[in-house]
Amino acid sequence: MERSFASEVEALKLGAGEVFHGEGILAMTKALLQSGVSYVGGYQGAPVSHLMDVLGDAQEILDDLGVHFERCPNEAAAAAMLGASINYPLRGAAVWKSVVGTNVASDALSNLASAGVKGGALILLGEDYGEGASIIQERSHAAAMKSSIWLFDSRPSHELFVPLIEQAFELSEATNTPVMMQFRIRACHLHGSFVCKDNRPPEFSRNHVLSEPDFDYTRICMPPSTYLQEKLKVEVRLPKAIEFIQERKLNEFFPGEHEDVGIVLQGGLYNSVIRALSQLGLADNFGNSRIPLYVMNVTYPVVPEEMVRFCEGKRAVLMVEEGHPDYLEQALHTILRKAGLGTPVHGKDMLPMAGEYTGEVLLEGISQFAARMRPGGMSAAQARKEPERIARNKHRAQELLGSPVPKRPPGFCTGCPERPIFSALKIAQEDVGQLHVSADIGCHLFSSLPPFNIGNTVLGYGLGLASSAGVAPAFGKRVVSFMGDGGFWHNGLTTGVAGAQFNKSDQLLVIVNNGYTSATGQQRIPSTEADSNGRHQQVTIDSALKGMGVRWNRRVNSYDVREMVQTFREALTTSEGGLKVIQAEGECQLARQRRFRPWFQKRVKEGRRVVKTRFGVDDELCTGDHSCIRLSGCPSLTVKPNPDPLREDPVATVDNSCVGCGLCGEVAQAAALCPSFYRAERVHNAGLWERGLFLMRRSVIGLLQRMAGEHPAPPASVAEAA
Repeated sequence: MERSFASEVEALKLGAGEVFHGEGILAMTKALLQSGVSYVGGYQGAPVSHLMDVLGDAQEILDDLGVHFERCPNEAAAAAMLGASINYPLRGAAVWKSVVGTNVASDALSNLASAGVKGGALILLGEDYGEGASIIQERSHAAAMKSSIWLFDSRPSHELFVPLIEQAFELSEATNTPVMMQFRIRACHLHGSFVCKDNRPPEFSRNHVLSEPDFDYTRICMPPSTYLQEKLKVEVRLPKAIEFIQERKLNEFFPGEHEDVGIVLQGGLYNSVIRALSQLGLADNFGNSRIPLYVMNVTYPVVPEEMVRFCEGKRAVLMVEEGHPDYLEQALHTILRKAGLGTPVHGKDMLPMAGEYTGEVLLEGISQFAARMRPGGMSAAQARKEPERIARNKHRAQELLGSPVPKRPPGFCTGCPERPIFSALKIAQEDVGQLHVSADIGCHLFSSLPPFNIGNTVLGYGLGLASSAGVAPAFGKRVVSFMGDGGFWHNGLTTGVAGAQFNKSDQLLVIVNNGYTSATGQQRIPSTEADSNGRHQQVTIDSALKGMGVRWNRRVNSYDVREMVQTFREALTTSEGGLKVIQAEGECQLARQRRFRPWFQKRVKEGRRVVKTRFGVDDELCTGDHSCIRLSGCPSLTVKPNPDPLREDPVATVDNSCVGCGLCGEVAQAAALCPSFYRAERVHNAGLWERGLFLMRRSVIGLLQRMAGEHPAPPASVAEAA
């Protein structure tokens, strides 16, 4: 189901001296193989979702090297895999989306960091912070500091971060500490090149197995070992890490002609900072800055000696640190004052306290710094010229538009099988009254937006049912909880279903079951019907629920709105106690269309008969009430002017994006709305009988139209017979 990278993974076979060209995710995978990694585990999530897909498609390459790869059920499982590196010289990597993934993995990470590692342990984090993020806005920095895990934030360049991945393993082994490397979306999808090394088979793997187990009580996280581990973190590992970072020159110093000022920045923000400097005339088109830069490719731990050396003798420095709290800015203040330096530090006084540091944000902040410090004799007017020009253009654009550009929140795709679930629930609520709905992470969370406005809380992936435990006793009717099948296996079975059964909860759980984790790109999960090799899976949601003792369990085709409504009514009104589960089943429409369209086009080209279903609205029957739109919200359903001159209300219409799922008609029927919807079948490569029947129908219809005094419909091609 997931996107295939079968052709791209061929680049992972490149050897020493060959040049790699490609996307950041693929480059990261190549770096892991060049570093001699023994095992990799992870859980999908933007912006590193397709790193899991790449590893899956590269299974043959991994097998040749002896590298073990697992799609883990959640981030905690991926972090726990790194426990192999505690006792043995095995290099391991884990992959997940931060910061939510790090939250899930935090227990395992705390124990891993406390025990320490013998083999290198590296965590690749998809740092999802800012305007394009799909999660709560937090930073990974706090998690790294809390557990004493070293944190890399590399400058987004293949030539830099590929060798840094190998250096991260070496730092991990030199300091017996796991390392995190965060990659923003631009680094993950950046295209670039680098000179390759040969892939390195791990020292120990399935091809070269370990002979004896190792036991060392000091690596067990239990008193008194934990007290020793804490001392080692502070007194041994931290100084070693700082020494390693200095010796290997992992952080970068870029000189500039205006040496009396400087900018300290996180490596991941380098490209955007250079762009802002270029717009201000403080960097050339090749990225050479006229202001000295200290680029922190390692943001934890900070290296005091490097900070002091960079800031010494400067009139002021600007700290460019994205997000809140301002950990690095506070650290810089502390380090400089302890060193007896009075160098002024600017940062959050000129840049926003929170939010993504986009190009425009950095341009504004750096221009303020330049206007105050006037590097190289630059006037304040020169420094403010470009930001003010952009501000004027934005103001002019607003005047031309006449009103702000409307917000475009995410929503269900056309034909999404999850949309009818909430249409049905909305209809059911007309009988049972308004309900408290505990939502969950996934596409189904879009139900909280118009036209449904369903979903009162969301607490975390797979926690929809667990989050109902406190509110359910306070309501006079059953509480409804949602989770996807991905969330069910990630966390929902153990925290939600098990808890509800143990506490004899009388609630309704709706499992949105489409066969895989849809929102992150259709990766397979335990209940996916077949694995990547076509082998039938043995694990089902039904068997898991049965094993937990759930007796009331219904499976419903989500597109059958009438049955969905009836099942909701039954679940919410039955006198039977205990947890009730509805599995609403329907394949993700994006995945279906990705498979269907090539098949359809191939058959049309081959001259075979194929039928494409479309839906429409009869203008004469549509009353203009638009309940259909309010109850389905499909993007292909819109309005148009009423062709009847005696009626003013616009009528509903279905545009060309319709995929023929039939929801609009199903909703109209289930809600007893108007019968204005019709279904049409467009036949490609029709046979002689169908062509003849089509011509006859057109003739009869045309005759009746002329007899009624109507303008006949325009002739249609026989090939488009419907």
